[in-house]
Amino acid sequence: MTESELKALVSLLDDEDREIIAHVEDKITSLGEDVIPFLESEWESNLNPLVQSRIEDLIHSLQFDILKEKLRKWFLEESDDLLKGMWLVASYQYPDLEFSKLKQDVEQLYYEAWLEFKPDGHPHDQIKILNSVLFNKLKFAANTKNFHSPSNSMINCVLESKKGNPISLCVIYLLVAQKLKLPIYGVNLPNLFILTYRDEAYKQFYINAFNRGLIFSREDIENYIGELRMTPQKIFFEPCKNTEIIKRSLRNLIQSFEKIGDHAKEEEVKELLKYITDENL
Repeated sequence: MTESELKALVSLLDDEDREIIAHVEDKITSLGEDVIPFLESEWESNLNPLVQSRIEDLIHSLQFDILKEKLRKWFLEESDDLLKGMWLVASYQYPDLEFSKLKQDVEQLYYEAWLEFKPDGHPHDQIKILNSVLFNKLKFAANTKNFHSPSNSMINCVLESKKGNPISLCVIYLLVAQKLKLPIYGVNLPNLFILTYRDEAYKQFYINAFNRGLIFSREDIENYIGELRMTPQKIFFEPCKNTEIIKRSLRNLIQSFEKIGDHAKEEEVKELLKYITDENL
């Protein structure tokens, strides 16, 4: 389709006939991702608020469809890349976010930790060094004041503000730790996401990144589960898959949008969640 034909289509977006609008929107969205730059340019040059609003909706619809397909591909083929999964979660709010920028930011954190890290140190001492770098030097901290803010689930926002929720802080901790070759993994606890150090040479222990990397034991988890009056399950103690981390991040995002009353986004993220579940594939 030529640019003049596209412009003619966009000009019809101010029509009052819903059937015409629906036809135009279907025609434009059928063109896929390649039409987005044109729509963005048209939005900038158009002075009609109604047309601008409909262009915004079209761009969002296209970006949302693209994100669903990327999430499905990640789930099926790329789930070993946790950072990419978190990038896709953040892309819901920040569709222009570049993956390369996130990789650079994480590399910088790794470099800061590597400077002080002792590869031959005792695991507890290694964790203390990592805690010191992340929570003392770099000032990462729990976002207790705005716990339900959607930004807590967006890794780009957490890297910038240094404030996050349990799972986003754990993910950043995990990404740096694994670059340092530490056997650290995520653990799905009820109401709290934590990390575990699991290596045959040392007794397994756990790390709470939301509490500045506090080290604790299996017995502490058992006491925690007891206080919740829940039956202990294997998943409360063992490493979880990256897919479970991304699912939990999306569920947190659903709760955040529910808390602030943005039900349209709440429903959209619920739809995204379906794309990384086995039963939908």
